Amino acid sequence: MSEYAPRLGSPSTGVIVTGGASGLGRASAEALAAVGRPVSLWDLDGDKAATVAEEIAKAHGAPAHGLAVDVRNPAALEVGVEAAREALPSIGGLVHAAGIVDTDSLDGLTPESFDDGINVHLRPLALLSKALLPDLAAHSGSAIVTFSSINATLGNAMNPIYSAGKGGALSMMRALADRLAQDGIRINAISPGQIRTPMMSPALEALGESRFTQRILMERVGEPAEVGRVVRFLLSDEASYVTASEFVVDGGNLSSQRM
Repeated sequence: MSEYAPRLGSPSTGVIVTGGASGLGRASAEALAAVGRPVSLWDLDGDKAATVAEEIAKAHGAPAHGLAVDVRNPAALEVGVEAAREALPSIGGLVHAAGIVDTDSLDGLTPESFDDGINVHLRPLALLSKALLPDLAAHSGSAIVTFSSINATLGNAMNPIYSAGKGGALSMMRALADRLAQDGIRINAISPGQIRTPMMSPALEALGESRFTQRILMERVGEPAEVGRVVRFLLSDEASYVTASEFVVDGGNLSSQRM
C-alpha cells in the first residue's frame, strides 16, 4: 500500500459509541459505519439505540448494534462491554459521546446533579478505558475519542457541572494517553462549539442562532457530520501519530474576539 493511500477505514475493528442514538454520538457512528467499521451504539434509550443501529446498518452496510446502557452505572458498563464483545467481530475503538447538560447555574446545583454530570462525562471514560484495555491492546491501531467542549476553556455560568466535567475529560485524556501508549493505544479529545444537536436545539430556539453566530468566525452553527468526520479521522490510521491532543471543532468560536 502506498504511504499516502487513504486509511480512514483502517483499522477495520469495531467501535463502541456511548450516547450513540442521537447528536454527536450518532454522527460519530454514522461516519465510522460509512467506511465499514462495525459499531455498538449505547444509549439510555435502548429502543432508540436499536432503531438507529438498524438505520445505520441499512444505510451503510456495516454491522451495527444498539444497546441500553446507563453510563452512570458501573455495573451497566460491564454488561455493555460484554454485550459489545459478543455483537462485534472485534473492539478497537471507543467514542465517549454520552452527555447531559445542567442549566441551573450555581443556584440550582445539587449533590445529585453534580454526581450525574461527573458520572456521565468523566467517570465512564476511565472505567471503560480500563475495561476495554485487553481488547484495544490486542488490535493494532486502536484508539479512543472522548468529547470535551469549548466550555472546558470558556466556562459558562449556566452550566458549571458540564464545564467541570468537560474540563476533567481533557485532563483525564492526557493522563490516560501516557498509560495507554504503553500498549500502542491512542486517545484524543474533541471540543465542539455550537453544533446543531438535540442538546443544543433548545438554546438555539430560545435565544436565536444569531446570538451564537455573531462571535463565530465562520458565522454559522456547525452540523453533527462535521464533528463525526473528525472522530472518524482520529480513530483511523490517518491519525496514527496523534495522541493526547485536543481538537477544537467550533468554526472559530474559541479564538474569536467578535462582539
